[in-house]
Amino acid sequence: MWRRVASVSHLFSHSKSTKFNQQGASTFKIWETFTSESEIPTPSKGSLFVTFVLGGPGSGKGTQCAKIVEAFGFTHVSAGDLLRREIASGSAYGSVILSTIREGKIVPSQVTVELIQKEMESSDNYKFLIDGFPRSEENRKAFEKTIGAEPDVVLFFDCPEQEMVKRVLNRNQGRVDDNIDTIKKRLEIFDELNWPVINYYSQRGKLHKINAVGTVDEIFEKVRPIFAPLSK
Repeated sequence: MWRRVASVSHLFSHSKSTKFNQQGASTFKIWETFTSESEIPTPSKGSLFVTFVLGGPGSGKGTQCAKIVEAFGFTHVSAGDLLRREIASGSAYGSVILSTIREGKIVPSQVTVELIQKEMESSDNYKFLIDGFPRSEENRKAFEKTIGAEPDVVLFFDCPEQEMVKRVLNRNQGRVDDNIDTIKKRLEIFDELNWPVINYYSQRGKLHKINAVGTVDEIFEKVRPIFAPLSK
């Protein structure tokens, strides 16, 4: 079983489209720093390897995570699924999480980080995809404080707002946040809070921006080369 994250944190590598035209030159500088050719570190077998998977609601994060799991043997840790599971458990956290999600807001960072940490600790794997996290600078800092390290790779699935809304409304998964009003709030929060996180990891050479328009297989062919070194 995987030991406590903090105890193996030394194994980590240390080191918009929706409103793009409205955000001016400062945002343009952020986009200039994006790269799909950042070098991916190749871990020795058993060394902890973490990938953050970012993108707006409906950008296809979960679908692509399933493909990455199948091709490269990662364990998929979905922040959203962990939160929904906590709601279903009826725990003290659950009611707080439910009301927060219904409002389209971000769940307190420490709650999400603790759930992610427990999930990782329970796994025998050493390669993790953390899907839908971090969603803000506060999330990022909470993860680094608790875990004591940064991720090795950060994927950002870039998708037009209209396409994301269409996908969410069509997926019919019965989620409490899959309605038009909540989707709009989530997109507004994504625009406001995710860009500093994206820029942070871009500046550290960890970010890989993926054009998330196309079929599932077409998009995965853009993702596959990023993880090819892991199969060597």
